[in-house]
Amino acid sequence: MGRAIESRQPTPGLPPKGDAMRSEAAPNQGAVVADAAGRSWSLQHLPWPEVGRILARDPRLILPVGALVQHGPHLPLGSNTFIAERVAEAVSRRCGILLAPTFGYGVWNPGKESYAGSTGLERKTLHRALNELLAKWEDHGIQEFILLTAYQHEPHLDALLMAMTSSALTTVVNLFSIDARDLLAGSPLSEHGGELETSLMLHLAPTWVQPDQATDVAPDPRTYRRYAQGRVATPPPGSRGVLGFPSRASSEKGKAVFTRYVESLTEVLSNEPSPARRGISSGGTQANPR
Repeated sequence: MGRAIESRQPTPGLPPKGDAMRSEAAPNQGAVVADAAGRSWSLQHLPWPEVGRILARDPRLILPVGALVQHGPHLPLGSNTFIAERVAEAVSRRCGILLAPTFGYGVWNPGKESYAGSTGLERKTLHRALNELLAKWEDHGIQEFILLTAYQHEPHLDALLMAMTSSALTTVVNLFSIDARDLLAGSPLSEHGGELETSLMLHLAPTWVQPDQATDVAPDPRTYRRYAQGRVATPPPGSRGVLGFPSRASSEKGKAVFTRYVESLTEVLSNEPSPARRGISSGGTQANPR
């Protein structure tokens, strides 16, 4: 079962630290993540005094964590990164939570079949990098980190779930475990580059999708399980990197799924962290793309 939202307590034994928008229709244009009043919530666009004032009101930070891996011949390598980033931007605007620049590399180990451009980090490397970033931000008074990812690779999720802090809460959000089965045509629960991811990209960045290159490949559940666990690095030979049915995708489905993700997270993050999220480990059985 996928893990949708899981919160972690500060790491025992660590000493306490000090006190501490883009338009959907125009991807990659460098627009500011802003609310209706024009206020930006992105660390990249704010001077440090304004960051301090926002943290005094709401000491949380959203950090999207992506991946640069193949998704078949029809989707860009950065699909996981882009989906996570766009959801994070929308939730940041709605909730008024600071947004960190996206960490664009996830856990990935190449297999015998090479997909040009795909790359990533060892699990321990990502874990160390996150620990270092979170520790320095925690020194500035951040009390909760929301690590948001759209990459269902178990070693990758493990690296996020093991992220350590001194006193801050860490909430890991696995977007693909938010149940959206009712919005899809009935794809298998296990896919990669299939109906779900292709639909999201058709909605968010249609010019980056090449539907004429898409190929349907019905995944064997056992094969996908080994793939998601990291026991095999690539989909089966001959699949061209796809598991699932991208031919069933549409921008309308992508919009509905995107809205489901944003509204679900907005509802959860609008609550106080202590009773609402601490210790939660909820998971849907919806499509679990890698």
